[in-house]
Order: sequence, then structure tokens, then C-alpha cells
Amino acid sequence: MKKHLSNSEVKEINLQLNNMYKLENFIDKKDVAILEDNILKINNKTAFFYYNMTNTTKIIIPTLKNILENKMLYEKIKKVTVDMGAVKFVVSGADIMKPGIVNFDDDIAKDGIVLVVDVNHKKPLAVGIMRFYGEEAKAIQSGKIVKNVHWIGDKVWNSG
Repeated sequence: MKKHLSNSEVKEINLQLNNMYKLENFIDKKDVAILEDNILKINNKTAFFYYNMTNTTKIIIPTLKNILENKMLYEKIKKVTVDMGAVKFVVSGADIMKPGIVNFDDDIAKDGIVLVVDVNHKKPLAVGIMRFYGEEAKAIQSGKIVKNVHWIGDKVWNSG
């Protein structure tokens, strides 16, 4: 179902984006904002999507294409860096396991949105949700650290 967003809805989304990613007025008044199946398109480009954290809580997450096109967004989002051996698994939708992680940005919050990048080129591979606080995750030796919620070639990527 397609829905053109009103000015007040756009204002609310801009507030969420500012709170989560320190993006001020990311959506301009002149932009056309449409919500379709939990995917937010701005001027016909897939920009964000809503992810259900719980039955009652949805969070707004930037798409990889939006991050690739928007240097400011790339710089503001916390990153988890993986070794090249992990890349093929990450881009297939696998959660990010501790052995494949080579670095974390500082001050990553539990349930925080992170960008998963490769160690050689720092290219965005996936967007995920941290399962631990960054400091906790550094001490963990094995297991899932990041839940992969969006990767190259998934349905959000292919939606535009």
C-alpha cells in the first residue's frame, strides 16, 4: 500500500532521524515522501525502511543505497568492520559473528544501528543491529554480535 506522507508525518520522521542519526531536516519540504510496505521513498528513491524490533516498536533504518549516496550519513552511522572472509556470508544475509569482526567504532549501543563494512575498502555490505554494547562485544570470543537486517541484494535493496 502506497501512502504519500503529510508535512506533519515528514516532520515526525525528521525528528526520528535527528534523534537516531543526528541528521537534521534530512527530508526537505520540497521532497516527495512516500511510504510503501514499510519502505520510505524520497523523490522515488528508497531511502529508509522500518524494522520491527518488537511487536510494538519499529525503528527507522537507512538503506545501503542511501548510505552509499550520502557521505554525511555514511560518516554518522557507527561501523563494524569485518575481514574479507566474512564478506560473502554478510552479503548473503548472515548475522555477523565475532570471529569475522576486526574492528568496532567506539560507543556502540546495544540495539544500535550499525553499518557493516569490509576491512580493505570500507565498503558498506549490510546494516545491522548490535546485540551487545560495543565494550561487551569486544570481550566476547564467539557468537552472533550483529543481527543483519539489510544487505546487498535483499528485498529492500531490490525495491528501488
